[in-house]
Amino acid sequence: MARNSKKKNQNSGGKVVYKGVLEVTRSGLGYVIVEGQAKDIVVKRENIRNALNGDEVRVEVATRGKKFGSRPEGVIVDVIRRKQSEFSGRVEIHKHFAFLVPDSERMPVDIFIPLHLLNGAQHGDHGIARIVEWTEKAKNPVGEIISVLTDESANEIAMQGILVENGFPLTFPDDVMEEAARYPEGIDKIEVKKRRDMRGELTFTIDPVDAKDFDDAISIKPLKGGMYEIGVHIADVGHYVEADSALDKEAYRRATSVYLPDRVLPMLPERLSNELCSLRPDEDKYTFSAVFQMSKTGKVKDYWLGKTLIRSKRRFSYEQVQEIIEGAEGDHRKEVLLLNDIAQELRAQRFKRGAINFSSQEVRFKLDEKGKPIGIVVKESKEAHQLIEEFMLLANRTVAEHVSEITVKNKPVPFPYRVHDVPDEEKLKLFATFAARYGHKFSMHTPQAIAESFNQMLDMARGKPEQHVLESLGIRTMAKAVYTTENIGHYGLGFENYCHFTSPIRRYPDVLVHRVLLECLEGNIKPIKHMEQQCRHCSDQERRAMESERAANKYKQVEYMQDYVGGEFDAVVSGVASFGFWAETVEHKCEGMVPMSDLYDIDEFVLLEGEYALVGRHTKMRFGVGDKVRVRVVATNLEKRQIDYSLVAADQTQPKRKTTGRQTGKRKEDKKKTRRK
Repeated sequence: MARNSKKKNQNSGGKVVYKGVLEVTRSGLGYVIVEGQAKDIVVKRENIRNALNGDEVRVEVATRGKKFGSRPEGVIVDVIRRKQSEFSGRVEIHKHFAFLVPDSERMPVDIFIPLHLLNGAQHGDHGIARIVEWTEKAKNPVGEIISVLTDESANEIAMQGILVENGFPLTFPDDVMEEAARYPEGIDKIEVKKRRDMRGELTFTIDPVDAKDFDDAISIKPLKGGMYEIGVHIADVGHYVEADSALDKEAYRRATSVYLPDRVLPMLPERLSNELCSLRPDEDKYTFSAVFQMSKTGKVKDYWLGKTLIRSKRRFSYEQVQEIIEGAEGDHRKEVLLLNDIAQELRAQRFKRGAINFSSQEVRFKLDEKGKPIGIVVKESKEAHQLIEEFMLLANRTVAEHVSEITVKNKPVPFPYRVHDVPDEEKLKLFATFAARYGHKFSMHTPQAIAESFNQMLDMARGKPEQHVLESLGIRTMAKAVYTTENIGHYGLGFENYCHFTSPIRRYPDVLVHRVLLECLEGNIKPIKHMEQQCRHCSDQERRAMESERAANKYKQVEYMQDYVGGEFDAVVSGVASFGFWAETVEHKCEGMVPMSDLYDIDEFVLLEGEYALVGRHTKMRFGVGDKVRVRVVATNLEKRQIDYSLVAADQTQPKRKTTGRQTGKRKEDKKKTRRK
């Protein structure tokens, strides 16, 4: 199905072949995104052949070829790597053959299933098929049924379908499970001698109340002269997941755990993630640690990195630690409060150095025993979360700094840095113009000035109605953090060196970091080949996991709002497009679409991208991101994960702006309310 390519781009007979990633729109039109090319290559439906959305492909473009508008037009000539090989759908069985009719619109054809590959599936079953062959000339791929979901609930089918749709396998191969089962419980006496034994130190974990995989712990011990030894201890996944083993290959393939509203799809089998590697209380565990000598003010005098052995004395939830911070009695209260004081010092220093202080808010659904949403919970980042966050950031930064100073043959050691670029200038200009409507000025002379402007804006907006919209749009303005061997620093955190060291149970880049760090500490560096390729794969998988999480959360929103069809709710405009605007209910945080057709009897609206708004041609009425509206729930569609709203009322009061000659004659309609029956 795929051929190896030694060159990214090839020139042959007046035609150029590029390698890139295919994105297919709902209309069937394809775009191949080629690294280094300013414009995507357009591929018409008939020229996509058997390539699918997300596949890595080769696309042929004539040097004097057709143009699709201003973009070059091409033809897919080869699929290099499939994004997805498993699909969920309905099984249809005929006399001599069978098909799986896929759930996803992104899979445009049915999958042919030979009768001997049905594996027990019956007509009408909901199942999952894996593609086993798809020749270039065949319209339909050949597949086999690998799982039947007949007896499962609609929720189970939907959640598993979302994972499969994004390329995540639902089960682990037999050889991976067998390998995980071989490791014994407990610790080995010979291995203990190779490690720093820290079982005598006060050590504890702080995690969500429902967590099962505890991959980090903190220890604290007073030293002379008012100093403290603080250890950040991370599950030593590398002790069990050896390079090129079946476990390692499967962990790399997944690259991340995926967190849906009602489940976790782990990167590692539960034997490792929830048992052997998990830092459970009162159990001896292998760890990889960063141990700091530091003062009460967060100043690090010295650090040590290496393999350790720990024993957690207590498992805290975030809520328990927060209660202690707020004055309640509790286990190890003195140490918890001291660690919190140091964490707050580290946090203050980070923002002083240029980190951007976006507040963290997480919306979660309360689910019943069948997974049905029955309410929402809004979780905000409190000091208990910040306590863990700051010490994890310190460990991540220290490890990255340590490795960055080591060279092999005068070259940097290939290493998976976590980087975050400065914002795109054009996006930033648009956002700065929008923020100015609320009285915020942006200085864009230097990256540091931009960060200072962001922080000043966020401080001024905190607690005000516009806080959420400014934070939401500000985050969209930022570049996306990725893994790469090119160390350009982490702009959002204000760090010159940064990596992910602290969560190897759920992130593969952390496993790579542990391997490289260990080689550096032992002085036996064998640079990992294709590290940049592995970084790109991990970044891609992270993005797919986020897409899965968004899709699952959207499903729960639709499922929740099914009970409120016909109801009216206060909402805020959360996004705009040429075909309407999205609104998020204040009460439920559920987002739906108000289509442009619903606004025709008010005015003809046009999209002003630079203002994040729809504006009426005649009335000059605005529907801008952050504006208050009242909506009615018209319909819900679980299959499409879609909520339809209609507009009931709109508050057209706009934020104060500086008056200019063009604005003095502004219509009175800008401040009136529009009501519709």
